[in-house]
Amino acid sequence: MTYAFLSDIHSNLEALQTVLADIPAEATVLCLGDIVGYGPNPNECVALLRERNVLTVLGNHDVAAIDDFGITYFTDLAREAMRWTQQVIDKQHTQWLNRLAYELRLPDFLLVHGAPVRYFEYCKNVEIARKAFAATDAPLIFLGHTHVAEYYALAGDQTVQHQHMQFGGKLTLEPDQRYIINVGSVGQPRDLNPQASYVVYDTQTREVTWRRVTYPVDAVMAKIAAAQLPPVLAQRLQEGR
Repeated sequence: MTYAFLSDIHSNLEALQTVLADIPAEATVLCLGDIVGYGPNPNECVALLRERNVLTVLGNHDVAAIDDFGITYFTDLAREAMRWTQQVIDKQHTQWLNRLAYELRLPDFLLVHGAPVRYFEYCKNVEIARKAFAATDAPLIFLGHTHVAEYYALAGDQTVQHQHMQFGGKLTLEPDQRYIINVGSVGQPRDLNPQASYVVYDTQTREVTWRRVTYPVDAVMAKIAAAQLPPVLAQRLQEGR
């Protein structure tokens, strides 16, 4: 089978639409959370995933949109954007978000937003990745949360290899290694590449491919300005940071 993994859409409809159009037709689409937050189109992004019956796990911004959970840990910028999101998001969408699981285990892999067990921890270095590997027996873990496209590989001798995939690329999974695959962010990349990021996984060839696609950033920036969201939320989309 072929799977496409999306994460951290953050209410960026133009990025989501562009990514969905780029995904191979045969791929089953899965989402690793943070559909909402930061951007100007929370309702449209949730509706689009719901229309396509995309299997989705819960992100920390999704939880905050439901009932304020964890919002005290947000930056001032994230908190301001979330207050706006809470005012405009439809109840039917928060009810749908509230039914999502924190993790999903499929036969071939595990889906979480940030890390196994500690769901909203940022897997941002080798030490945290090592703890994440220890928290589950899943041989393959797909996650997001950091908005950085990269992977960690755990070898039999317990050494951990780390590789950024900032400009896309391909990884062939070795049978004697375990992997954490960070798919990057659809709607708000922070690896100094403003292109939307997602991952395609072919279970037959065992190839993981990071794909970067260009979307109409200017249109999103205009929407952010019209919604009177903080201007830095628009600027960072141009910079990928």
